[in-house]
Amino acid sequence: MAQGMKDEGQRTKDKGRRAKARQTFPAPPDRSAFNAKEWALIQRLRTPKLVQDFLRDLPYNWEKKGETLRTFRQVVRHGQAHCLEAALAAATILEQHGYPPLFLDLESQDKLDHVLFIFRHKGLYGTVARSRDFGLHGRRPVFRTVRELVMSYVDTYVDNSARLTGYGVFDLRTLRRCGWRLSERNVWAVEKALIEFPHQKLRTSTRRHEETLRKFRAFRKRFPQGPVTFYSGQHRWF
Repeated sequence: MAQGMKDEGQRTKDKGRRAKARQTFPAPPDRSAFNAKEWALIQRLRTPKLVQDFLRDLPYNWEKKGETLRTFRQVVRHGQAHCLEAALAAATILEQHGYPPLFLDLESQDKLDHVLFIFRHKGLYGTVARSRDFGLHGRRPVFRTVRELVMSYVDTYVDNSARLTGYGVFDLRTLRRCGWRLSERNVWAVEKALIEFPHQKLRTSTRRHEETLRKFRAFRKRFPQGPVTFYSGQHRWF
């Protein structure tokens, strides 16, 4: 009986995995869903590198008039974006060029997560992102696994309170009742979904963290203003 129940449970799990693999999503919006300015931008920004350059040049949204969570449409209208808004913009643009709208969510011990658009090119992973911090923008597609990609953010995430503790990849297409691409309203459902979906725990070296923190504090003591730029591996950054 126990073996039969075990076999039945395994069959159920296998069936669930197959159903998930077969999951289909509605087609992305077509040209008619976008206004002329939006479509011109989409046509110009055909690659992750071009989108990264666009977002890096975009003023950061400091939310001086209150918290926002703007879609691509609102980012274009307001001409600024914070990290999650930039990720939504990247997902909307690159979806039109064949990239699945996927997020990489990085969790930190200080509860200040970072959200990036994640993509694959020739089997390797990269990201597109906007951040207040020098080392948290996108990465070139040179990483063999998602974890390897995440590890490239471990040192650059360190400051007086932050340390990476987990990560997860989230498919925006699962948000079937949320207008995350073009809504005129704040899309708080995206933030809620990112908080609630399961993340993979990330264990990193405490010695490495403490050493990076010492370097960070020494750099900040010498250069109180401006970006922190002592990090290695910058040849892998966008």
